[in-house]
Amino acid sequence: MPEIKLSIQELHKRYGDHEVLKGVSLEARAGDVISIIGSSGSGKSTFLRCINFLEKPSEGSIAVNNENIHMVRDHDGQLKVFDKKQLQLLRTRLTMVFQHFNLWNHMTVLENVMESPVQVLGLSKSEARERAVRYLDKMGIDERTRAKYSINLSGGQQQRVSIARALAMEPEVLLFDETTSALDPG
Repeated sequence: MPEIKLSIQELHKRYGDHEVLKGVSLEARAGDVISIIGSSGSGKSTFLRCINFLEKPSEGSIAVNNENIHMVRDHDGQLKVFDKKQLQLLRTRLTMVFQHFNLWNHMTVLENVMESPVQVLGLSKSEARERAVRYLDKMGIDERTRAKYSINLSGGQQQRVSIARALAMEPEVLLFDETTSALDPG
């Protein structure tokens, strides 16, 4: 049986008295594809954002590759990662593709996909370029489009670039938030 890549136990998220997540638990093994389905506002995006600490959970535990994320309470009583190095390592192993593309408009498509492998993983620009081209090709982004600024792309193209950017990090866990909502055919 494949090893557990992500383990979430009894995750809670509260905004004041309103509890959005009520003890959610999940285990994902290598190769798993898991969909979380729910109505708008039911907490799906909040759950994903708590997993990578873009939102602070109120209770619970998270482990990536059987390594528990050490958390402490902040001044608001929410949980935060105790060690910033562990948070940085977590975000290299666990990457999120957002519902909104979050591409940098002042960069070309190729530069957008190269940025994190250079800045976060420490790859050379040539290694990052090779990796970016490989994943952009897989997403159907041709050489001419790679030279464009992201602001000049269709929503579907921006979505595919966003997916390529996440794949270029070669994470162990990928989180997708409404990732296919803007994809166009082709």
